[in-house]
Amino acid sequence: MFKQIKDPFSYSREKLGAMYEEYAPRADRPKVQNWRQTLKRLWSYLTYKKWKLVVIIIMIALSSALALLGPLLVGMGIDRFIVSQESSVIGVFLLLLAGVYILHSVTVLIQQFMMISVAQLAVFHMRQDLFHHLHDLPIPFFDKRQHGDLMSRVTNDMDNISTTLNSSIIQVFTSLLTLIGTLAVMLWLSPLLTVITLTIVPLMAVGLKWITKRTRILFKAQQRRLGDLNGYIQETMSGQRMIKSFSQEPRVLEEFHHKSMELKQAGFWAQTISGFIPKLMNTLNNVSFALIAGAGGFLAVQGVITIGVIVVFVEYARQFTRPLSDLANQFNTILSALAGAERVFDIMDEKKEEEPEGISPWKTIRGEVDFSHVSFAYDKENGQTIKDISLRARPGETVAFVGPTGAGKTTLIQLLSRFYEPGEGQITLDGVDINKASRIHLRQQMGFVLQEAFLFQGSLRENIRYGRLDATDEEVEKAAREANAHSFIMRLPDQYDTVLQQDGDGISQGQKQLISIARALLADPKILVLDEATSNVDTITEVKIQEALERLLKGRTSFVIAHRLNTIQQADQIVVLQDGSIAEKGSHEELMKQKGFYQQLQASQMEHYVS
Repeated sequence: MFKQIKDPFSYSREKLGAMYEEYAPRADRPKVQNWRQTLKRLWSYLTYKKWKLVVIIIMIALSSALALLGPLLVGMGIDRFIVSQESSVIGVFLLLLAGVYILHSVTVLIQQFMMISVAQLAVFHMRQDLFHHLHDLPIPFFDKRQHGDLMSRVTNDMDNISTTLNSSIIQVFTSLLTLIGTLAVMLWLSPLLTVITLTIVPLMAVGLKWITKRTRILFKAQQRRLGDLNGYIQETMSGQRMIKSFSQEPRVLEEFHHKSMELKQAGFWAQTISGFIPKLMNTLNNVSFALIAGAGGFLAVQGVITIGVIVVFVEYARQFTRPLSDLANQFNTILSALAGAERVFDIMDEKKEEEPEGISPWKTIRGEVDFSHVSFAYDKENGQTIKDISLRARPGETVAFVGPTGAGKTTLIQLLSRFYEPGEGQITLDGVDINKASRIHLRQQMGFVLQEAFLFQGSLRENIRYGRLDATDEEVEKAAREANAHSFIMRLPDQYDTVLQQDGDGISQGQKQLISIARALLADPKILVLDEATSNVDTITEVKIQEALERLLKGRTSFVIAHRLNTIQQADQIVVLQDGSIAEKGSHEELMKQKGFYQQLQASQMEHYVS
């Protein structure tokens, strides 16, 4: 099924060039990332427990000082107890040396334990802020984003940040302090040997610059490709019925293979090039050791330095290059985490839904809705979706929207719900512009029964109670009876406590719709929206749904989207939409007398049913 790649390295080189082209910063491309700002924002999350950070910094300073003190004592011991052969206080010296290393281990343990606590608290607050912000974003944001990619940012990217904060922060501070302390002590012991040791630094700087310049691009590509793959997996899991219905498994597997291969290549080169760092550092460590051994031996013969100083320098040379190596390795880890943090902050920087300040302008709702010269376009380049719509729904009226697909029926409901804002005109509720009221206040007055009834994982009782969380069990069961759902619920093994799987798996589509109607009845909204609520159900269930809807519609201003015209013949107003404009408007009898577009739709449906 899949094309075999005989030369994966050749394939990888092609992909590598494409990744550099795609993710490398350009002068003509605005920079999405700001590493300094991202680090600053990450640091702000670490300061929730400042006293712990102070203790951690103190422990890091102590552990770094003790790490420097150990080799210095070893060198002094060699000169005093081996070269000079003194033995009077060797026991005290050994106890002191043991104490230094034990205390070093204790300080390292304390700082790691406390850093994990601080890091997990920071990630907790960061994840909370991200999730809260997601729920403050407008519907258009979610319409334009792949849900799997959003999931990847909440899970994979946050886990990456968590892992990095747990260890990398301590490692960076420890490496910096050790580097500075080592250099200071080396200069104090022998400036000449220090200069010889530092000759490897330019080579190290050039090598690290070459590596990190590439890994920065590659880790960003890896995170992006991971998000794409997760998004595709989530999409295919949600669409399994559709995939199997059209026998598209081979195409889905091939697309997964392609995306997985792209992630593999990005990960391969990111890890391969970053893996050059320890090889480079080991090579330079060996060069440094050879230089110190050769130059130190010559200086010792000349009596300039002692053997103990050479031993100290050999150890310090390793301590000098090890922090550089650790910093370089952590730099790659931090780059990967920053790439994830950048994606998280990118979501957190998205503009929230703007809400007017103040309380709800409605104390009691009558339910008069007025569309006044409303026009709207999802994408201005593709033209307006609805054009100059004006209509009025009086309190308690039922208004039905009919028309071909793409005529603008659902768009009108989206505007009424303030999921989108009109480009022109205004929509009022009881004479108040809905844009001057908060979305929460507006939607609290509305109930929705959609074509695809969405149920949460949980009991049937809790799914109905979602309409009003403070409802009692008696109120929940009353709503279920009025929705004609009580009888089938009582036949279930656990009745109202029956636990549904994700998206209501376990009951039929019609039964889901009855639960959705019960939920709306419990919410007792003043304005009701029905979007093809009787589609995709059998005739018997349709009758039950229609009976439940009659109870639900009573006394409420209702907007009904219908494709089955026989279901809306009793509507007070039928608005016929065509190409985003109102073609006709009136009752069923009035529209049939006009013998226009509505009459043609009615006739075509009758022919369809007869045939």
